[in-house]
Amino acid sequence: MLKKFFSTALLLVTLSGFATAQRIAYVDVTAVLEALPEYQKAQEQLDKIATQWRQEIAGEQDKIKGMYSKYQAEQVLLSEEMKKTREEEILAKEKEVREMQRQKFGPEGALFKKREELVKPIQDKVYSTITSFAESKGFEFIFDKGSASGMLFADKKYDKTEDIKSLLTK
Repeated sequence: MLKKFFSTALLLVTLSGFATAQRIAYVDVTAVLEALPEYQKAQEQLDKIATQWRQEIAGEQDKIKGMYSKYQAEQVLLSEEMKKTREEEILAKEKEVREMQRQKFGPEGALFKKREELVKPIQDKVYSTITSFAESKGFEFIFDKGSASGMLFADKKYDKTEDIKSLLTK
């Protein structure tokens, strides 16, 4: 009798564990994005733009090298004032090229903005699809396997942020 009671209790505990088990999944968002033709097209556009801008910058750097070579060749013939003027011109051109690089490739540069314009709508579509999928299939959490972004979807009933905040502010 006692053995039957423990067996039944163990079975109930096991079943309740299954009943409350959370449904968790993961998705490799990078692989999903790379499978989308519109994402590939956007990446090709971005690569083309970046290549063009790199070529422009390389051309400007070649001009600086030419200015410097000319300066070195003519240096012995130049007065101190002319030397100083040429050096300032070279430094100004170098500064201009660095600024061009920053404007094109910097953290808030044109390439970043173009990427946001082209890729963000595709990413939003993927995340929306993941959310719909999770809700329709009963998943409570979906993690991103392919990146450090972590959680893609979580059922709000598992968000315990306010509970922790209230414990800390007591």
